[in-house]
Amino acid sequence: MPQINTADFKKGVKIIIEGDPYDILECNFVKPGKGQALYKTRLRNLLKGTILDRTYKSGDSMEEADIRRGRGSYSYRDGNSYYFLDNETFEQYALPAESIDRYMQFLMEGTEVELMFWNNQLISMVPPQHVVLEVTYTEPAARGNTATNVTKGATVETGVEVQVPAFIEAGNKVKVDVESGSYVERVNI
Repeated sequence: MPQINTADFKKGVKIIIEGDPYDILECNFVKPGKGQALYKTRLRNLLKGTILDRTYKSGDSMEEADIRRGRGSYSYRDGNSYYFLDNETFEQYALPAESIDRYMQFLMEGTEVELMFWNNQLISMVPPQHVVLEVTYTEPAARGNTATNVTKGATVETGVEVQVPAFIEAGNKVKVDVESGSYVERVNI
């Protein structure tokens, strides 16, 4: 397996720790007044979703994880699993709900996603940064309420409530940031 030096650590690099693949979320170089330089990292276990903080000495090397990426689409949910279709091989793969629930509340069936494979096993899914969803219900704007940044709750077609500006009405399409769940803009389609 290929090795990677700590000097090459950066956000997004995948490494193997105790047999599991990890994604580097943060990496900070620390040079104390005395002694050897260090790399403080925050890592996410790609199999379990757990977060780990580790410190490495400058010059250490780690095994690099061989992660294959592919395009896929969200198919459906069944019990505690979400199912995805690989767009290249047309094979169906399942991921446990607890590892990706935070994203799935914004995805419709057929939404294009990036699939990550390790040892020919689906280990994770990367959602699109933004999705366009139709507002199915929202309270009408209060007349005369023209103060800046006035927001109200709106239910979108996936059933999730998103805070939107007062001018948004039922039937409008809005762009939502999948990571934060926040409104980005109104979309005219």
